[in-house]
Amino acid sequence: MMRDRLVNWALFLLLCLIWGSSFILMRKGMQDELLTPYHVASIRLFSAGFVLVPFAFKAWKAVPKEKLWLVILSGLLGSFFPAYLFCVAETKISSSLAGILNALTPLFTIVIGASFFKMTASGRKWLGIIVGFFGLTLLTIVSNQGISLKDYSYSFYALFATVLYGINVNLIGTHMKTVGSVNIASLAFAFFIIPASLILYVTGYFNLPLSNASFVKATAASAILGIFGTAIASILFYVLLKRAGALFASMVTYGIPFIAIMWGILDNETITVWQVGCLGIILSGVYLANR
Repeated sequence: MMRDRLVNWALFLLLCLIWGSSFILMRKGMQDELLTPYHVASIRLFSAGFVLVPFAFKAWKAVPKEKLWLVILSGLLGSFFPAYLFCVAETKISSSLAGILNALTPLFTIVIGASFFKMTASGRKWLGIIVGFFGLTLLTIVSNQGISLKDYSYSFYALFATVLYGINVNLIGTHMKTVGSVNIASLAFAFFIIPASLILYVTGYFNLPLSNASFVKATAASAILGIFGTAIASILFYVLLKRAGALFASMVTYGIPFIAIMWGILDNETITVWQVGCLGIILSGVYLANR
């Protein structure tokens, strides 16, 4: 029905907007070095876990006890470590570039699935992988203007995060087909409340002048990132997945880099025509691989 399609597209665009805005929120959280990457990532995870606690109580009863360790492992690979990796990466690379690199997640999903999880990859999928990495190589070359080799190496933190995303997708698809997606997310994020709080304490967050307006803004940006960019976005994604299927839902990845670039331009980051062209090549590879 037309109404169902409109709702699906509304969810799709909303997810692109929320997840595409995550990278600029990381940047705002770390602006002027008021908060460290570890502060921003910890506040993000704590906020997401706090919001999803009500769902976690129900999930605890619903998830088979022998699957609990897989749920925690999935959360570590899919959310916990990537949250810190992306924040560390954005201390040296732009939020728009971080968003572009995030578009490689489906490619790593295919590579890891074919290599370790017995996923069958057609010739078209492998062609997509080659095209995507070709685009990434060009992006590395054209983005080196004004960025030292040492600084640009921070992009590999973001790349490693996408590798973890790829492992997590295959882990869920292979070993947790019978576990509800919302149950996985809510249990994992609720579990992260404790380690995130400990990291905030150890890194001295509670000793900062948190009543200062600048610190309030940085903390708010990090909390919004957790509540909307992690908790609410996860729930919306699962709703879209059930309504429209995995293929349509996975295409959200294609829209995220464009929103990230838009925010980068509004935040006066330098975006070149060459970078946009490389983004087009990368997304062409993603499209071929997931067609």
